[in-house]
Amino acid sequence: MKVSTQWLSEYVNIDGVTPEELAEKITRSGIEIDEIEQRNQGVTGVVVGYVKHKEKHPDADKLNVCTVDVGSGEDLQIVCGAKNVDAGQKVPVAVVGAVLPGNFKIKNAKLRGVASQGMICSASELGMNDKLLPKDQQEGILVLPENTELGLPITQVLGLDDSVLEFDLTPNRSDCLSMIGAAYETAAILGRDVKLPAIDLIEAGGSASEKATVTIENGDLCSHYAIRYISGVKIGPSPQWMQNRLMAAGVRPTNNVVDITNYVMLECGQPLHAFDADKLGKDIGVRSAREGEVLTTLDGQERKLDPSMLLITGNDRPAALAGVMGGLETEVTESTVNIALESAKFSGSSVRKTSRKLGLRSEASLRFEKEVDPSAVIAALDRAALLLARHASGSVAHGIVEQRSGQIQEKRISLSLSKLNAYLGTDISMLEVKAIFARLNFKCADSAQDIIEVQVPTRRGDITRDVDLIEEAARIHGYDNIPTTVIEGPTTPGAYTKSQAVRYSVRRTLTHGGFHEAITYSFTRPENTQRFTAFSAGTHAVPLAMPMSEDRSVLRTSLVPLLLESAQYNRNRKNANLSFFEIGKVFHASEQKVTVQPVELTMLGLLLTGNRADGTVGAASRKVDFFDLKGAVEAVLDELGLQAEFRADAPDGFHPGRSASLYLTSAPSKRIGVLGQLHPQLQRDYDLDDTYAAEICLDELYASATPEIEYRDLPRYPSAQRDIAVVVDLTLEAGKLIEVVRQSAGELLEDVSVFDVYTGDRVASDKKSVALALTYRHAERTLTDEEVAASQQNVVTQLEQTFAAELRK
Repeated sequence: MKVSTQWLSEYVNIDGVTPEELAEKITRSGIEIDEIEQRNQGVTGVVVGYVKHKEKHPDADKLNVCTVDVGSGEDLQIVCGAKNVDAGQKVPVAVVGAVLPGNFKIKNAKLRGVASQGMICSASELGMNDKLLPKDQQEGILVLPENTELGLPITQVLGLDDSVLEFDLTPNRSDCLSMIGAAYETAAILGRDVKLPAIDLIEAGGSASEKATVTIENGDLCSHYAIRYISGVKIGPSPQWMQNRLMAAGVRPTNNVVDITNYVMLECGQPLHAFDADKLGKDIGVRSAREGEVLTTLDGQERKLDPSMLLITGNDRPAALAGVMGGLETEVTESTVNIALESAKFSGSSVRKTSRKLGLRSEASLRFEKEVDPSAVIAALDRAALLLARHASGSVAHGIVEQRSGQIQEKRISLSLSKLNAYLGTDISMLEVKAIFARLNFKCADSAQDIIEVQVPTRRGDITRDVDLIEEAARIHGYDNIPTTVIEGPTTPGAYTKSQAVRYSVRRTLTHGGFHEAITYSFTRPENTQRFTAFSAGTHAVPLAMPMSEDRSVLRTSLVPLLLESAQYNRNRKNANLSFFEIGKVFHASEQKVTVQPVELTMLGLLLTGNRADGTVGAASRKVDFFDLKGAVEAVLDELGLQAEFRADAPDGFHPGRSASLYLTSAPSKRIGVLGQLHPQLQRDYDLDDTYAAEICLDELYASATPEIEYRDLPRYPSAQRDIAVVVDLTLEAGKLIEVVRQSAGELLEDVSVFDVYTGDRVASDKKSVALALTYRHAERTLTDEEVAASQQNVVTQLEQTFAAELRK
């Protein structure tokens, strides 16, 4: 928002405060001033002149010799080359000694032998942005209104002795998208009063209700719509002072009617629109657009409408996009005589959606999107009608034709003085707080000993709670006046949640083990959801409403297919030795057409392919195998303090003889993961060598996991190691042997592991020999041979009884 200090001074006294000082004070109070623009770019000595005569230059066809009166009592002879110069014009004249922007000094000169005593100036030569001038003034010299006083400094006539502050407003401070809003802010900061323009409107043009009717069909999108009828207007240029202020605000003047609506919008923050009443019709409506309706807007573009857009209609024909832009058919033109002037309170969300959908933004939509002051609807309408009567010779009809829903009510908020001081760390008295709100033009009254009730004006829609009032008190009191205090109150040390700690431990373990973390799309191809269904059996994939492509049209149900795509991508680029892991969500819907929230599971996916390590001197490279993957899974479980059981299995998508399912020892009936080599056909589909993958449901681990590291002293006493080899059935899993050993060896057992499995001539064809290494230790003393032998014998006995195992000798 560009705020002219000259314009601002009409509403609040800013005498004694330079633009730079004012900008500093406003910035320190919470609204940043991006720039201070000086409209005078270095113009001195330029005055208003009157062209009395114009004659052709005797020696130059494109030059004219003009006799100009500048009010000094002596006519000047000036040679001018502008095509539009003519006798009878009031023009800006740079007399001898004047200075123009760029330090261009005017001197006596001769042009083709004819003396020239100055220069008749164009807008660009005065340093003005000629793009903001009316179209007929953008070329040639600047022609001033006929009633401009002769000899006045041009800086005064064109309002160039002005500074413009550019307010960088945050979305909540839409109240300052108007000069009056900026005046309230400035007055509060300076501790001065606001003077609003008087509206002494005279109604003398018949009854408005006889000339127009208003109907609102969508009360939730338009809570108030009002029309004033002005007849007998004469279209022409607006007053120079009004044009100056519009240009200072970055708005190009058009004609008196359009300029007045823009002027009042900038002054009050309430957008207005002027319709040609004769083209609009009597019956004015506010309704949603119908499917297939079309409106040509003021920019000449044909807009296709839909029912989400709010329309203003005349006799049920589209006339304007509510709050965005008017229609070309009802535009005010030079032939317009009667005006239907609109002021309304449209829903900000409705205007924003329409503006965004059509790619059409305007100064009006900018304000409506942020919600305008409901109290300004009638005030702005009356202000504009007054200006139309003064500067467009209009006759304002009696009354306002309007329809509204609900009453305008100012918010009342209770504020505790002790809470204010506790929040700010200050010791402000009740009297000082009341004085601050008085400066803001907020009415307040005592409610209790420590509490005041504040009545917030409707122009401040951003203030809804007591903390908002505390913020207002802080910035008007001055942030620099708030002392530095020690932070008080309970403190909570930051920490991971249990699930975060588990995921962090998993990442740390795998990255330290040589894995690279992958982050893949959450979207995948539909056929990928038919593979690796260990956790998604009986469920459905969630389709996307607007997919990027068929390859990304459903939410993933497993991490493995996308890890395979990453492996394929790397393999195609000569990167064959891969170790990936990913932690991410998968999504399972209970129904094909999703109507309830899908189930989201947090999964850990791992993938290994290629060689375990590149070959080095004296050591050949080795391909990864099932036990590399199993070891990585065990490392993760160990880090989380969990014990699990691997059971031979053939999950979907895996090799039927080289895969397993994973179960926690504490919950042996619930599968928490699958792992193994991929099915050979799947490996061929992805053009991969032997590839191993695992998928584990982390949600199932959160409750039982203990990711915190527990430390204990290094052992002070020696261990005792014993080996045992037993012959068991060929189909018996080694894990079950280890489980029985742990249960039967007692508390002296420190560790047990399998170090050999033998099948061959020395055992029966349906048997195998499993060799186990057992480590015993006591934390407080050295073990005796008798204690170790007793535990070892108990293990042998239990294995014989449980599995009919035979001790191999």
